[in-house]
Amino acid sequence: MEPSRAPKSSPFLKNSTSRRFPITPFLISLAFLLLTTSATSAPTINSFNFLEYYAEHCNNVVPESPITGTLINNPSFFEDKIKILNFDVAYFTGGSQIIPKKRDSDSAPSVLSFKPKKFDLQQTANPYVVSLRGSLKFRFPARFDWSNVTRDRRNSKRIRYRPPRIPVRSRYLLFELYGFWSLNIGKLCMVGSGSGNSGASSLNAAFKANYPVGFSDFSGLINGVLESLDSQDSFGYFEQVSILGIPHFGEYKYTLVDKENVDVGFSGTYDSVGERENLPIESVDRSLCLNEMYRHTRILELEYGSDCSGDNGGKCNPLSGSSGVLPKIMTIQGIRCDYERGREARVLIGFSDSAVVNVYGPYLSERVFDPYTTLIGEGVWDEKRNRLFVVACRVLNFNDSSANATVGDCSIQLTLRFPRTLSIRDQSVVVGQIYSNKTVNDTSYFPGIGFHGSEFRIRRLRGLAYKYTMLDKVHKSCAEKKSMKGKGKTYPHGYSSDMRFDMLVRNGEGHIAQGFSTPLFVGYQLFEPYPMTNNYSGHLNISYKMVFTGMLPSNDSGTISAEGMYDDENGVLCMIGCRHLISRMGNSMKNDSTDCEILVNVQFSPLNGKGQGNIKGTIESVRKNSDPLHFEKLEISSNSIYRHQAAESIWRMDMEITMVLISNTLACIFMGLQLYHVKRHPDVLPFISFMMLLVLTLGHMIPLLLNFEALFLSNRNQQNVFLESGGWLEVNEVAVRVIKMVAFLLIFWLLQLTWSARQSDGSNKNVWISEKRVLYLSLPMYIVGGLIAWYVHRWKNTSRSPHLLQGHKVYRQHYPWTDLKSYAGLVLDGFLLPQIMFNLFLNSSENALAPSFYAGTTVIRLLPHAYDLYRAHSSAWYLDLSYLYANHTYDFYSTAWDIIIPLCGLLFAILIYLQQKFGGRCLLPKRFRGGPAYEKVPIVSNEELQEITTH
Repeated sequence: MEPSRAPKSSPFLKNSTSRRFPITPFLISLAFLLLTTSATSAPTINSFNFLEYYAEHCNNVVPESPITGTLINNPSFFEDKIKILNFDVAYFTGGSQIIPKKRDSDSAPSVLSFKPKKFDLQQTANPYVVSLRGSLKFRFPARFDWSNVTRDRRNSKRIRYRPPRIPVRSRYLLFELYGFWSLNIGKLCMVGSGSGNSGASSLNAAFKANYPVGFSDFSGLINGVLESLDSQDSFGYFEQVSILGIPHFGEYKYTLVDKENVDVGFSGTYDSVGERENLPIESVDRSLCLNEMYRHTRILELEYGSDCSGDNGGKCNPLSGSSGVLPKIMTIQGIRCDYERGREARVLIGFSDSAVVNVYGPYLSERVFDPYTTLIGEGVWDEKRNRLFVVACRVLNFNDSSANATVGDCSIQLTLRFPRTLSIRDQSVVVGQIYSNKTVNDTSYFPGIGFHGSEFRIRRLRGLAYKYTMLDKVHKSCAEKKSMKGKGKTYPHGYSSDMRFDMLVRNGEGHIAQGFSTPLFVGYQLFEPYPMTNNYSGHLNISYKMVFTGMLPSNDSGTISAEGMYDDENGVLCMIGCRHLISRMGNSMKNDSTDCEILVNVQFSPLNGKGQGNIKGTIESVRKNSDPLHFEKLEISSNSIYRHQAAESIWRMDMEITMVLISNTLACIFMGLQLYHVKRHPDVLPFISFMMLLVLTLGHMIPLLLNFEALFLSNRNQQNVFLESGGWLEVNEVAVRVIKMVAFLLIFWLLQLTWSARQSDGSNKNVWISEKRVLYLSLPMYIVGGLIAWYVHRWKNTSRSPHLLQGHKVYRQHYPWTDLKSYAGLVLDGFLLPQIMFNLFLNSSENALAPSFYAGTTVIRLLPHAYDLYRAHSSAWYLDLSYLYANHTYDFYSTAWDIIIPLCGLLFAILIYLQQKFGGRCLLPKRFRGGPAYEKVPIVSNEELQEITTH
């Protein structure tokens, strides 16, 4: 073999010509762009120049008055006068250029509020005119996954160990305004600029509003407009926004309700003699100001009588609408309350014609005011009979213009109460009736409409009790179940939060419905959301509410109230269930009767069980098959986790995050040691396999490029729903990606140095020949392996059977690049294979790789498999979505792979050590080793030769 010569000089010392970035033209272009943008954008209105705009747009509303001093030292003035300008209950229309269109999937409302700045009040020469600064803020629904909200609304099992570090913010549009307010005429006019995170640029606008002078009763409304000050052809122009608001500060006189005559005119179905005893206000509202009460009345289901069916449906609409579609949901929201005046309150009564009638209801995080679907009322609490009485009015003359809107037609009355005792047949926390006091022949008349609410907010109702009425039937129907599985195992005790679980309900045809189950009372104690300590063991009386969609005849929403016994010695829950039968008459509905011939059995999984335990059970009708109320047997299954399992998993995931950070940091360190090695020995660079470096480079680059799955696919959302700490994970993901990027840059740097060293030594043909042989051998092998991984992916997905959920086929998504990423991880585990082949073909004994690099990197690649082997055989429970370290989407993991891959990786490291010590072909028998090992021959330069000759 002809010996090859080593490179004459190190690539570290080699001068190379590089193209410089054209920074000067770039800066010129950037400056031109900024100047152009500044020239085309309208100037921002602020406290220094607002008078220039005010004179043109507002002097005809409130004439400008010279400012004479500040009112900062007169706080009573703000409390008595300026505070009335505040509002956060408002309706607005228009402004389509700056206000996003509400999506059908958005249940959260858009909110508008105005707030004057207390410390920016200025006195003027006119004693009735005040100069002020204020902010007008539009807040729109945030665009996030509403399944998390649904989960929160239904009070499913939630595990929270830390708050999100990066909260999800709503989109908003904020106008900072400056202007004058006239106290004697109630007019306000302000100018200013707006911006926000909704995507709008700086917008110049004028806000003009009329406030009720001497606001004192229900008739006071705020009407105004927000007008653009920019020309119609400019980028910042928007159409006029019409605003109608409700004031809630200042002196107010309750003229609709009279506390001394609360019994006059109030009667109805739910207020008859012999009704259930009601809770006093002290049990409902701990603040004694009705604020807490309105949390229980956000979602109320309306119940129409038989006289509202067919063509008569339009006459039953409390909104006096001619449409035959009747509202199905009612909400009561408090505007203000005055406990000192006798527990009186101003309320909003809203209606919705949502087709979905269940306990979830719309997501109402803010007070919603829509003059088309909302009534304004006054209420007073009757302490004698423990009821709330409300007189409500309609908003009249509002046709997309707030100027002529008034409050009138106060002929609607409402009664509401909180029953003290619940039962299996009636678990309504709130009941009442709304009706009109007009005569039957009046066009505004409608018959009495009942309503009830059964949201899971009963934990705040002190004094609430439960009456068991089915225990005798439970003892007859539920035989004693002495399960052998209970021996040596422990199950959740009845007072723990582990008794609450999500569930899948499957019928005989394979259709699946989602739902949840939660206890209401355990014994005679209200079920609490946090773990309760109780030494009692054995049989416990317990009541449940089970909700799921569909599956039951004559009922759109499967809601079962159940009560029975739970035995925490074997985890068996046996109950008798009842479901309300809803008869539909045209567009109305009414709870006619209750079917209590239902048997519910649930088997909880043991707390100390090995593997992933499932909660299983059945819901079956005990009626005869010929009975029209009979339904087929339903199977219950649940993968809900217990609290200690969640704690163990979250602790493990925190540990895995730390392990990921440590392993990536070590990878950077070992890469740095290899760079230090080639810096000390630059002559070894050509003997590093270019194919090996390419595998390492792609192995670090592909996860960075394909990480968009964490941003766009559903597995990320599901993971954050479980953890409820998505912000914490995002912070760590940023750190992980930064370190991965550093490792990628280091290996890419080594790749560049190796390429440069090869190029500088063009006479070294054997190196390139050996590299080509490695490429010809390894590339087909990698391609065949990738095709096999793709074929296995296709085979697994075609063999997967779909589930039917509400009439749709539902698959658990398994994307092809998941298997490709796993295969890429397998290739990366064997990153030393190209170097072994390269040394073999070249028969090189050069110490091209530092021992710290190939040994350390091998250990980093193999440790996840060792950890996965430990995790699979030591953890009692695990969740597929919780892999952070030893992630199954980045490599092959199983018991077999976790043994094979580490053994192969250690074998490759040993082979590299032997090759660098005894030669690349030392692994072969002597007769196959060929000629002498490849060695470098020092090259003597002309200068050195002359120096030797001279001496």
